Amino acid sequence: MSDQLEKIVEVIYKKICAKLKSLGYIEIEASGRHVHLSRKAIEELFGKDYQLTNIKPLSQPGQFVSAERVTLIGPKGQLSNVVVLGPERAHSQIEVSKTDAKILGINAPILESGKIQGTAAIEISANGNKVQLNQGLLVAERHIHMSLADAESLALKDGDRVDIEVNSDRPVVFKNVNLRVSEQYDTTMHIDYDEANACNLTGKTFGLIIKK
Repeated sequence: MSDQLEKIVEVIYKKICAKLKSLGYIEIEASGRHVHLSRKAIEELFGKDYQLTNIKPLSQPGQFVSAERVTLIGPKGQLSNVVVLGPERAHSQIEVSKTDAKILGINAPILESGKIQGTAAIEISANGNKVQLNQGLLVAERHIHMSLADAESLALKDGDRVDIEVNSDRPVVFKNVNLRVSEQYDTTMHIDYDEANACNLTGKTFGLIIKK
């Protein structure tokens, strides 16, 4: 595909997405297991003053996939080659699915991302180094990142709960989805791979917002 044709396709796609948003549809992304690390954990795993290597931007502004990978070690099993997302955070957080948690042998609670109080302990290894975290492992609650402009146009606000109808070849309705609104967000819904498989999420998939 030529550069000119790619630009035309991109413009058309953006117009389609804008129209779908105005009708209450939202793009859905599957979020695989990943790790957010604090400065302390980064240095313990990779070395003093180490900086994560940005190799790919994510849909949310300022967030990125790093080149670094770690292994999660639980009482019953481990998960290797787990991606580290940047930038670094004030507190380490590890997000897995319920299936992942069973492999590890850990009862990981389902919580809103960022709320790590009372979450499960986990050991992380990389480059022959290990870090034992007393908390931080969780199954992230399904949620929507929404721009302030989109929220206002749909008469929604931060903290609202909505249902999302997905009309795939395995149609489902995701109930009680947490809405997080900020001027810093691009509008996208995030679910884990257990949920993505439940609705057979493939390619560009949109769900319809059903207000409570």
